[in-house]
Order: sequence, then structure tokens, then C-alpha cells
Amino acid sequence: MLRVVLTLASLALTIYALIDCLQTPDDQVKHIPKLFWALLVLLVPWVGPISWLIAGRTRSLPPRGRPTGPKGPEDDPDFLRGL
Repeated sequence: MLRVVLTLASLALTIYALIDCLQTPDDQVKHIPKLFWALLVLLVPWVGPISWLIAGRTRSLPPRGRPTGPKGPEDDPDFLRGL
């Protein structure tokens, strides 16, 4: 039973990593060309997919802006016009 679970987990991880690899634009792939990453994911169980997910592509995080706090009445043009 454990062998079946591990086989299914390996298959799911490989499929996920392969789809992610093939859908990643070429300019976001790191270290080696996309074709070699895809072959690594397919031919080396566990290590290939995990290495792709960790080191294969750049992870673009959304830019963190400064949190905006509440505005005071002096920052509101409508309030200033009413003075």
C-alpha cells in the first residue's frame, strides 16, 4: 500500500512540475535551458521535479509597496476647499 502511495505521489509531483516547466516563459527559466529541465523532471524521479520547483525558475513576487495609512483632513482637497 505504501508503495502505491509513493508511486502516485511521485507521478503527481512529476506531472505538476512538468506542466509548470513547459508553461514557464523562456526568460524566467534559470540555470539550464527549458528542454533539459523537462528531461530532468521526467527522467530523475523525486530529485528532478523538486529541483525544478526550488531552483528552476524565478519566482516573481508582487512588489511590496508602503502601506497607506489613514489620511488626515488636511490631505483631502474637498475638505480644504470647504474651509
